[in-house]
Amino acid sequence: MFVKILINLLDILVLTYILYRLIMLIKGTRAVQVLLGIMVLGIVTVISILLKLETTTWLLKYLWTAGIVILVILFQPEIRSGLAHLGSGKFTHFFMKEEITAIKELVSAVKECSYKKIGMLIVVEQETGLKDIIEKGVRINAEISHELLVSIFNPRSPLHDGAAVLAGSKIIAASCILPSTENPAISKFLGMRHRAAIGITEVSDAFVITVSEETGLVSISHKGKFEKDTDIAGLEKYLMNKLKKTGKNFSRRRVSDNVNRPA
Repeated sequence: MFVKILINLLDILVLTYILYRLIMLIKGTRAVQVLLGIMVLGIVTVISILLKLETTTWLLKYLWTAGIVILVILFQPEIRSGLAHLGSGKFTHFFMKEEITAIKELVSAVKECSYKKIGMLIVVEQETGLKDIIEKGVRINAEISHELLVSIFNPRSPLHDGAAVLAGSKIIAASCILPSTENPAISKFLGMRHRAAIGITEVSDAFVITVSEETGLVSISHKGKFEKDTDIAGLEKYLMNKLKKTGKNFSRRRVSDNVNRPA
């Protein structure tokens, strides 16, 4: 009896996850409008059956029969693309579209700021929560995008001082103050931005991406260690490896953990 309940529960969870990922996949595409149309058609069908509208029910019955073929024809490009991903061993990427897009946007923003020598300090939250850091900053709660990140760190922006905190595929907050490292082994010639990057990684498992406004060089800090002069290709590889290890987000922590917390 207990085993049967567990199997049924697992069945529901798997189905729920598949439906969720499919909804996220078609979000913002023409498939959304078609899905809404199908739902309306379904409601009309139920009503016609309840009211015993014989002619309408007969017509809708044949429409549903032909509907499967119509949908296959309408979404032939999407179906072909999905099967291609499956056949090429990129099925995981197929269901990680949102996370991969976030990484691409982040890397693109870092590349532009590096080229223009615009200072950046980006904290990517992991398992350890950064509630205290976030509450001292300015709430953003927006999808990671090239344009938004560049505008945040633009020297003319009121948010450019401090760090931006990312979780999942979202920018949670900006203009956050980070603790500076007190490690005597760290060079005193290291700037405040880089010292802050190391400092937050000493008290949490987050990793930090830094762009120097003097040289434009990109650095990664993690576990109190500072990896200087990381190229753009190396940064993208680092983030993609994080994504593969977690199997979900290059930031392990759930976005909702921070988004739903009151400021």
